[in-house]
Amino acid sequence: MGSSQDGNSSQAGGSLRGAGVSPGVGVGPVRTIAGAVPEPPAGFRHGGDAAAERAVAAAALEAVAADLEDRGDRAAAVGNTDGRDVLNAQALMARDPGLADGVGARIDDGAAAPRAVFEAFGVYRDMLAGAGEYMAARVTDLDDIRDRAIARLLGLPMPGVPASDEPFVLVARDLAPADTAVLDPARVVAFVTEEGGPTSHTAILARTMGVPAVVALPGATSLADGTRVLVDGSAGTVVPDPSDAEVAAARAAVAARASALADSTGPGATKDGHAVPLLANIGGPKDVGAALENGAEGVGLYRTEFLFLDRSTPPSADEQEDAYRRVLEAFPDGRVVVRTLDAGADKPLAFLPAPAEEPNPALGERGLRMTRLHPEVLSAQLAALARAASGLPVKLQVMAPMVADAEEAAYFAGVCRDAGIEHPGVMIEIPAAALRARDLAPEVEFFSIGTNDLTQYTCAADRQVGALAGLQDPWQPAVLDLVAPAAGAGVPCGVCGEAAGDPALACVLVGLGVTSLSMSAPSLPLVRAALARHTLDECRRAASAARAARTAAEARDAARAHLPHLADLGV
Repeated sequence: MGSSQDGNSSQAGGSLRGAGVSPGVGVGPVRTIAGAVPEPPAGFRHGGDAAAERAVAAAALEAVAADLEDRGDRAAAVGNTDGRDVLNAQALMARDPGLADGVGARIDDGAAAPRAVFEAFGVYRDMLAGAGEYMAARVTDLDDIRDRAIARLLGLPMPGVPASDEPFVLVARDLAPADTAVLDPARVVAFVTEEGGPTSHTAILARTMGVPAVVALPGATSLADGTRVLVDGSAGTVVPDPSDAEVAAARAAVAARASALADSTGPGATKDGHAVPLLANIGGPKDVGAALENGAEGVGLYRTEFLFLDRSTPPSADEQEDAYRRVLEAFPDGRVVVRTLDAGADKPLAFLPAPAEEPNPALGERGLRMTRLHPEVLSAQLAALARAASGLPVKLQVMAPMVADAEEAAYFAGVCRDAGIEHPGVMIEIPAAALRARDLAPEVEFFSIGTNDLTQYTCAADRQVGALAGLQDPWQPAVLDLVAPAAGAGVPCGVCGEAAGDPALACVLVGLGVTSLSMSAPSLPLVRAALARHTLDECRRAASAARAARTAAEARDAARAHLPHLADLGV
């Protein structure tokens, strides 16, 4: 991942800045993705034959699912297995029985099939939009399935990528996996979107394809079709009508970065030898290969939700144990930090009683709050983790999400030790926990700062609202002020939020006292190289300068003034 993850669109000297999520440079004319499918009118009703209307709606959803599977097969045929997995997951969404029931109920009430589909998807959309970053990034997937079904029902052109006889830069509000998974990287030299984030499927697939990408760039679709642009997926910049000199400079920076990264190997450490273990964020055993390829020393965030969501029965003890053990076995000399189930009203589990409707699920009964209501779920997960680690040399650490105070930390540590988990910890993602970190520290063995939620809650800015992108920036001095007490509370303190993958911010975090960094696997080499070029004292001076600034932009600039060798990496 690139160094610019601020999502803060700005323009200086003709350069637009967004969030770089896939490194590299692409130059070409803008091609804009086909227009959006219009919302069916609220009063759109069928002619009276509800059974026929339900059949029409079901056929449209099945056709969409079949098309998605076909696209997935085509993606896999050219080696894009990630694309196939994403599209197969979308096909399952289109065939979801709960969705079909929702569509049918609305048709029975008189709604025409297109309107019924639109409203039924809206229920799921609202749930995901209020969830954590990973789940909220799936909103685009739902919108794409919905639009494809409605287009079929209304006889409209299907949303899609434009045809082009020459390589081009694809620009869109956001990109659907169904389109990105079958793109030819020889034709599409870069992606630019107005929405999205580091965990969106656009970002994931762009990295898989090796295509430069910049997301969260408000106004991207105002770039006129045919305009030649320079996209730097590491710097997070888009330059309209670049000069030959600008293009040459960008490509030289990419070459310099590649050379520097080739020399960056081994454990993470500063130039003067201060060890900073570099770990990977993963969502299951399928992500282990990329982590190892990029030199991860372990796992700093193992998201376990994939085992629990989208199923009517809880995962069996054997299923959980197998999924955990496969990851633990991959890092015999390292550590694996597992986050216990992070679900709740924002991510309801079908095998538990329906949670009460919450006006703001991001601030509701989720994470540890939810598992305290259903202790059998937490105890089963902890027991499976303890069995999975039995006899292995790897250090297993287990942490709870959404911990607010010392009482919650003590509760979690107690149930961990009862289950045979020796190294309990908590996530610091609530400002209250960060401010009173010294109260929590005696109860657990480690902290892990989730900068994504910590930033959201500190600045009262929903990370899914693009208009608030400037407040969703972990460079906000207030956020850095909250990292400092957590890092200085007397227990090892890592960072597992996306901030850790920004090379400049990684140096600042180390300067604040953070003891390890965990990030998306592709970000590891660049962060390793950045740390290796700066001393611990330089990192500390950069951290002090950033905290003394008044704005996120000023903090970034102030820190970089003390990190002179970032330029060696082209970031």
